[in-house]
Amino acid sequence: MYRSRPNKKSENPLIRSDTTGPIFICGPTASGKSAFALEMARQLGGEIVNADAFQLYRGLDVLTAAPSAGGRAIVPHHLYGVLDPAEKTDAGSYMRMAKPVIAEIQSRGRTPIITGGSGLYLKFLTHGPAPLPTGDAKLRAELDARPLEDLVAELRSLDPVEASRTALQNRRFVSRALEICLLTGTKASSLRDQWESQTREISAGLRGIVIRRTRPDLHARIGARTRGMLDGGAIAEVAALGNVSTNCEKAIGFREIRSLIAGETDRATCEDLINAATRQYAKRQETWFRREKWLEIVNR
Repeated sequence: MYRSRPNKKSENPLIRSDTTGPIFICGPTASGKSAFALEMARQLGGEIVNADAFQLYRGLDVLTAAPSAGGRAIVPHHLYGVLDPAEKTDAGSYMRMAKPVIAEIQSRGRTPIITGGSGLYLKFLTHGPAPLPTGDAKLRAELDARPLEDLVAELRSLDPVEASRTALQNRRFVSRALEICLLTGTKASSLRDQWESQTREISAGLRGIVIRRTRPDLHARIGARTRGMLDGGAIAEVAALGNVSTNCEKAIGFREIRSLIAGETDRATCEDLINAATRQYAKRQETWFRREKWLEIVNR
């Protein structure tokens, strides 16, 4: 479980004499990360760095609930609206974009305040990519053609430790563990254990919080955000876009609004679909951040 801390400024665990190291403000969508990061930046003389996958794109400020112009005028904000909607990106690309920005902020004696809810992007930034091979299409096809029982037997033979902690009824998990063994010639369990050890060492030097709200409160905030988004220009934003990347079109609300524009659904249905998708996404985010033990809880 996370450790909860009081929200008194004098007891804020993130405010220490070492104020130039990065601070991470995390949490599910609509939890209030942007407002919290802005207040933290004002207290510390910091600058805010985006870690939201969709706020990287231009022309989607309303749809993605990007920081307001007023907030951006108070403290410097970085990596908002820096990509064309047609561009593809991923966690590795984001890491390569963000690290020089963070280093430049620190070089001026300022504190980088990194905020966003894209867990994998944050993980790449804090810990780097896991030292595991990417998938191999040919090998994956070969494994897919074999019975699950054969895959389980081979995994138990090559890496009994990994087999013991893998859900052996889940074909995808078994195939991935076996794929790692076959591609690297090393036990998947050894690679994972080494990575876990490195992760713990890195985590010990990190500072960050995760904002937690009660489920009813978060759902109410999501509903209010969705209504404000649809009333505040998100429909016009989506209508103005041409072709977009597969990354960009995954932004919650994008496909629903395009259906609305095409006359395939009505406003009420569109709003309901966006609310449902956002709640599901928030739940996945909460699960992700629950695993990051280095994050301090801030109850709001």
